[in-house]
Amino acid sequence: MRFLSHFVLASAIGALAATVEDCPGYKASNVVETDGKLTADLTLAGEACDIYGTDLTDLKLLVEYQTESRLHVKIYDAGLQVFQIQESVLPRPKSDDGISASDTALKFALTEDPFTFSVSRADSNQVLFNTNGSNLVFESQYLYLRTQLPKDPNLYGLGEHSDSFRLETKDYQRTFWNAESPFIPRKSNLYGSHPNYLEHRGESGSHGVALLSSNGMDININQTSSGDQYLEYNIIGGVFDFYFLAGPSPSDVSKQYAELVGLPAMMPYWAFGYQQCKYGWEDVLVQAEVVANYSAANIPLEVLWADIDYMDHRQVFSVDPDRFPMDKMRELIDVLHERGQKYVMMLDPGIRRLDSYETYSRGLKADAFMKAADGVSLFRGEQWAGEVVWPDWFTENAGDWWTEEIRLFFDPETGLDIDGAWNDMNEVSNFCGNADCDPAGKLPPEPTSDPRNDTGRPIPGFPDDFQPQKRAASKEGDMKGYPDRDLFKPAYRINNHKGELSDSTLYTNNTNADGTTQYDTHNLYGLMMITATREALLARRPDTRPFVLTRSTFAGAGAKAAHWFGDNFSAWDDYRFSIKQMLAFAAVHAMPMVGSDICGFNGDVQEAMCARWVMLGAFQPFYRNHADISAPVQELYRWESVTKSARKAIDARYRLLDYIYTAFHRASTTGVPLVSPLFFQYPNDANTFGDDAEWFYGDSLLVSPVIEDDATSVTFYLPDDIFYDFWTLETVRGKGEEVTVDDVPLDGIPVHIRGGTVLPLRSSSGNTTALVRENDFTLIIAPGTDGKASGSLYLDDGESVHVGEDYSDISFTWDGTTLKAGGTFGYDTDVVVEAVKLLGGDGDEPVVKEGKWSLTKAFEVTFS
Repeated sequence: MRFLSHFVLASAIGALAATVEDCPGYKASNVVETDGKLTADLTLAGEACDIYGTDLTDLKLLVEYQTESRLHVKIYDAGLQVFQIQESVLPRPKSDDGISASDTALKFALTEDPFTFSVSRADSNQVLFNTNGSNLVFESQYLYLRTQLPKDPNLYGLGEHSDSFRLETKDYQRTFWNAESPFIPRKSNLYGSHPNYLEHRGESGSHGVALLSSNGMDININQTSSGDQYLEYNIIGGVFDFYFLAGPSPSDVSKQYAELVGLPAMMPYWAFGYQQCKYGWEDVLVQAEVVANYSAANIPLEVLWADIDYMDHRQVFSVDPDRFPMDKMRELIDVLHERGQKYVMMLDPGIRRLDSYETYSRGLKADAFMKAADGVSLFRGEQWAGEVVWPDWFTENAGDWWTEEIRLFFDPETGLDIDGAWNDMNEVSNFCGNADCDPAGKLPPEPTSDPRNDTGRPIPGFPDDFQPQKRAASKEGDMKGYPDRDLFKPAYRINNHKGELSDSTLYTNNTNADGTTQYDTHNLYGLMMITATREALLARRPDTRPFVLTRSTFAGAGAKAAHWFGDNFSAWDDYRFSIKQMLAFAAVHAMPMVGSDICGFNGDVQEAMCARWVMLGAFQPFYRNHADISAPVQELYRWESVTKSARKAIDARYRLLDYIYTAFHRASTTGVPLVSPLFFQYPNDANTFGDDAEWFYGDSLLVSPVIEDDATSVTFYLPDDIFYDFWTLETVRGKGEEVTVDDVPLDGIPVHIRGGTVLPLRSSSGNTTALVRENDFTLIIAPGTDGKASGSLYLDDGESVHVGEDYSDISFTWDGTTLKAGGTFGYDTDVVVEAVKLLGGDGDEPVVKEGKWSLTKAFEVTFS
């Protein structure tokens, strides 16, 4: 046995488990090491067990030290037939030039016979991931791998789910299969799939593990009968494509994951304003009334949203000529824009199959729609417009057709001059409940494409001259999916809450334009739709940041769109778990622009709960009120108490807009999370590891909302540090223990400024974000326990895709006597800093310096 520097080969230890690990596993051979890379052949070590499919005899191992903090480990079939996520869908990062394995933070070790591997820290030898003691299973429709974990680990991520932020560690399962999930079922697969997790080990640091796989899977977290902790992957296809992230801080892991899947897209400034929607607004007049009512109630409204009500018979790219006529819709949008407000409209993927419907006819001519299993006929299903077809995003034709439809319908001169697009139903949701459904009971149309020798895809049941040229199982394989699989009911059945894989979605035997099937690519559909929508909006306005909201997500979705948590319920429990969902997406899944529909989408909201939710939502990134057609109206001006909460919440949010915008800019350029749990700031405080009822908004504000049903008090944890009450500016000394605040009014929410930070605030709010941008700043210095503080402020025009040098990135430092502002000053503005407040003064009264310090150059403010 050979020992390689940094690639450690160890002897096999431990006994095989008694379930799938009875399978023979694999032997490693031909281990070749070069600087920064290792390859090996993996060969089935015994008689095939074929538990859930056909054991693959020959595999390949690729290990790459890609950066100082990122290690790539991929196990794949030697014939390159098994599906791998296309680079065009999710581009993989490359290795840094000149990277040396000896200089990296992680090291890889393998055992040759039976093959197992581990990943550990180079400096401490602490093992982070270890498959020793169980055998690898790699079958045509089942992959299995188990890693050992410390007892009761602190694990976070594996979204999308509504469970606790720190994941349970006994008898816990996460299923990954994107599905429409009304009312947000508990302990179920939901709208998105993000099979990555962050593990935090206190003083030993944090690390991340990301599996880039779009196939359906169950990830189980449990303990053996002897109490040994483990996490195991049970996947119905694809390959093992792991990325290990070294951290060592929690925030470092967040940044490294964002670098892996794509840094979050920078949002336009207006997207942080308050937004209103309702499924069931009966006509354009109601929409206009809602806008007017918000103004009358003196509640700022930034964005009005249009659900499917506006469409003609639920057909996308159309308007109801009687209730939402084009001329009046154009007038509505003109009025909104004159008032500095915005308009966002729904775009579902289901396209009505109707020859007289021009969007359908153009898509048919462009060959933009998904085919059924035969690769020729259109796949048909049911969505809002009745019998529908769906775009096949794997064909370039679909993207071009989608872009043209958006250009035509949203033409500012002849159509609707929208400010953003909303992609819903893109899991995909299919109202046909199962594979036996026929939405129309009639034959599909004749093919309209030009003659060709073959489709490039198998056509089952036809002679050989109808089939694509056969490819040998070799290194030149096409990775389109292993042949001869049961694409409807694989032997291993993931715990999909909808039932079988094809229930209520696209059938999993559907062929994509590139020859792959929905069995392998189902979880990618939403990501591909928002990519096409984002690109279409950019084609429409190349210089303006597009805004896209999506329900379905996958790894990398944050680089394309914002996400709301779907069709929640007007209940306290949904109010609570919206915090957990936000923490997971923003801190672990590199998707910071997220939030729930405040006050709940389904059901009849309680006034007091809505008032609380308005306060909570003001300190979450995406801030929208939305309700189902079956729910009563719940605009914020409907109740006096909610109106009061809204005025206070939005006033605070708008004064904080530039602080939020600055934090989001950091997320979009470095991956540092906009929202984070307490242990990101206090990684050595074990009391913070399981806290998912409060959060940091940016690095300065600690938000601790009332949590219990109808409560007027809240108990929350304050770390051992100095804080300042955001509302009163009074000093609050945290002692590393829980504190209770009583008599919290409905328009109240405990928020604290963390000591050691400088908080930039607009001195006053405004009715729109455009008006807020005209107001001067106040800087709040919140000294830390060492008497020092720092902060930053990022300024640009709020909408340009490429700002060039027209931006300011200003740093603030407080040394105990002088505040210094420095950095880059490229954004031309007449707005100034009109006041600087130093907290913690004599008698706990802030010391205030007034002046007019320009934000176009460096300045200093000294307190004597």
